[in-house]
Amino acid sequence: MNVNRTTIFRLRQRLHETNTVSDRPRSGRPRCTTQGQDRNLVRNHMNNRFLSASASSRQTRGRNNQLISANTIRRRLSTSGIRARRAYIGPILTQRHRHQRTLWAQEHAA
Repeated sequence: MNVNRTTIFRLRQRLHETNTVSDRPRSGRPRCTTQGQDRNLVRNHMNNRFLSASASSRQTRGRNNQLISANTIRRRLSTSGIRARRAYIGPILTQRHRHQRTLWAQEHAA
């Protein structure tokens, strides 16, 4: 099978102890924001769509009154389904404008 005997032994031992061979949860690094702060971040960005993550990071404090990085805010917004957007810069076209542009393009295409 090309697997070390120790690996098989440990997997059998884990199966016997926990009834599963999947990894156990690990503690990991504690989050710098609470769930309530995450909800407030999302609410603020939904109310003001053009607020940047860096501007929001300057205004927001995390646990123990520490600053939160802009990347952390981007990750929190991304997990909530909010993606960065830029406002459209250009002329506002009505249906009549679009029709006239299409006619012009068809006229000059040939």
